[in-house]
Amino acid sequence: MPSAFAAVETDLDEFIDLETFPIHELANSTRSDLVAEARGQMQAYGCFLISNFLRPSAVETMQAEANELHPQTHYVTDANNPYFSPDDETLPTEHPVRRFQHRHSGFIGSDLLGSNSPLRQLYDSDVLLHFIWECIGVDRPIYRWADPLARNPYGVMNTDHVLPWHFDGNEFTVSILAQKADEGGIFEYVPNIRRPDENNYEQIQHVLDGGREGVRSLDLQPGDMQLFAGRFSMHRVTPVIGETTRFIGLPTYVHDPYRMNSPFHSRTVYGRETPHHAERASIVVDGLND
Repeated sequence: MPSAFAAVETDLDEFIDLETFPIHELANSTRSDLVAEARGQMQAYGCFLISNFLRPSAVETMQAEANELHPQTHYVTDANNPYFSPDDETLPTEHPVRRFQHRHSGFIGSDLLGSNSPLRQLYDSDVLLHFIWECIGVDRPIYRWADPLARNPYGVMNTDHVLPWHFDGNEFTVSILAQKADEGGIFEYVPNIRRPDENNYEQIQHVLDGGREGVRSLDLQPGDMQLFAGRFSMHRVTPVIGETTRFIGLPTYVHDPYRMNSPFHSRTVYGRETPHHAERASIVVDGLND
């Protein structure tokens, strides 16, 4: 049976039960069925969940890594609009660009992960990238992201932290929950609320006003892997309750590997930027707000 393994590929069986999820065997019918299910869910909802995708031992290793790096988390307590962009006083006060919501959360930047990081090894796997690309079901190839801070970070939420409604600066994010909060920390999203050629401010405003039409919820468990089109589906994480920190790995993929977050976005979310962020900020990708 043909395999996508390369000669120096990461030993994925260390992290994933390849008998249950044979993502490396391109002709395996179980893999084909999983890809078909994923494509249907991504087209309908911009989201797909694979429960218990990681082995329990891999989850424990990710938990240990995240807890070790926890002191280096960059926390932000501020207010942001759904686009992580500055205010625009030329717009009406109720416009989504002018709707700033409380945010308190943190990130462990990708550049802090060591070479033995399980999250980094998963992200560097061409087998996993190819499987995710097939599941997403798009004609254009996807790539690992060039952004040195945002390419595969850990999201961190402690007691009372909240991540309000927002869009991602990249097309596709893969979420792998490493550690679940005692309560709260529920992922909510509105599938495909905007398109590359349509910002759809009216419906976005409706959700920001508390409307629940189109809102879906997902209670992730440790080891679950979620595929998500976060550039087009507005989403949030509800407040965390209890003393257990919520850690989630966020391997991130793009159509254009050259593009990065804008400098403003990078400073707002990760607390810093690199010279590359400023250099690449002039590249126009689409007509959407970031």
